[in-house]
Amino acid sequence: MISRIKFSAAYFFIMSAIAFSASAMATGVDDLGKSLTPFGAERAGNADKTIPAWEGGYTTVDPSYQKGGKRGDPFAADKPLFSITSKNMAQYADKLSDGVKEMFKRYPDTYRMDIYPTRRTAAAPQWVYDNTAKNAVNAKLVEGSAGPMPEGAYGGIPFPIPKNGDEAMWNHLLSWSGTSITRDARFYLMTADGQQVMTTDGKAIQEMPYYFQDGSAQTFDGDYWMIRLLNIGPPIRAGEQAMDRANLNADKSQTHIYLAGQRRVRKVPNSCCDTPAPSTAGVMAYDELSVYKGRLNRFNWKLVGKKELYIPYNTNKFFTAGKPEDVLGKRHLNPDVLRWELHRVWVVEANLKPGERHQMVKSRYYLDEDTWQALLGDRWDASGQLAKTLWALPAVMPDIPAQASVSSGFYDFMSGTWFVLDLLTGQSSQWGIVERFKKSDFSPTVMAGQGVR
Repeated sequence: MISRIKFSAAYFFIMSAIAFSASAMATGVDDLGKSLTPFGAERAGNADKTIPAWEGGYTTVDPSYQKGGKRGDPFAADKPLFSITSKNMAQYADKLSDGVKEMFKRYPDTYRMDIYPTRRTAAAPQWVYDNTAKNAVNAKLVEGSAGPMPEGAYGGIPFPIPKNGDEAMWNHLLSWSGTSITRDARFYLMTADGQQVMTTDGKAIQEMPYYFQDGSAQTFDGDYWMIRLLNIGPPIRAGEQAMDRANLNADKSQTHIYLAGQRRVRKVPNSCCDTPAPSTAGVMAYDELSVYKGRLNRFNWKLVGKKELYIPYNTNKFFTAGKPEDVLGKRHLNPDVLRWELHRVWVVEANLKPGERHQMVKSRYYLDEDTWQALLGDRWDASGQLAKTLWALPAVMPDIPAQASVSSGFYDFMSGTWFVLDLLTGQSSQWGIVERFKKSDFSPTVMAGQGVR
């Protein structure tokens, strides 16, 4: 636990330790694709050569890969450089998030981080890079009814050279991981006494209209992310459905659920923020999905700067495991199947605005500089205690190409429980890339028509 005094001291120490790198401060739009990658990351490696230069990412497709099936681990032959444990964590403290440090304190005998060679595998199609370059010139933040939102952005990272925390978080929300996707996925809650509870066994379709290659900023209607989930288990939840349509203006976002017992579709009135998400059986809040989802207007967002941090990366090994039991420990994910690497991340802090309400008054997010995906996040409650740490596991998918954030979850330091969202391990369908869905596939009418009981 972190007391108010300890939290304050830690806060000022971290704030003084993190600063914008000189190269990031000196670069601009003209540097995209040159000293910067097409997404705005520093192309060069770091001074001590523990982070290599970006050379275009990883785009070599395994010839044995079957479209829609399980992807292998292209770096299975890699060996850990070293491991961080509770005994040597102090040696690496400046490159560890507060949540990770707390995990070492709570589970000193079992929690471990195996550190692998850093591989900057992030990649995207050329048309996404081209759109990102256009966005760097044309996109701007405007104030919508639900807070700041991008205008003039489409089909790429909206703000590859961000000026503030709001722009950085929109980069995360609109990060690239493919356009039209199908997957089978299971959600698991792990109780404080180590019991494993499967809350959802589902089939999902997902789409990002923001990344339709034939679209434009002028024709885009604002619905940037859509998903529909059908539960086939556990038995008590079989037949339930959940559908989300996220809009740039969060007041236009919609969530619908189909309750099999009632045989009807209902619109969720408050699908945001710390409201429990029905698709997770109420275990996870809406704004904790994929580390962070949803509206930005309840918090003041501060772009603190960039630093080097050990984060989950290229975690294909996790998804090639045979069954969920191979990756789920009693207190945390099995360290044997996780891959951690040293990368540069953007640090963004969120502080609750005066007059707003939220269970977590302060959060800190770590966004991978190469993809803009938030891969770690920490949240503090009103008493100043570190209450939760969030994480996401990205895998390299050269067939897209992308470094796509897939499974995510949290460790709850208050209750001792933890949760895994979108566990693809052991599933035959893992992030399958498909043709564009019909717009009606994400409508309440189709939900009702496909309802079963």
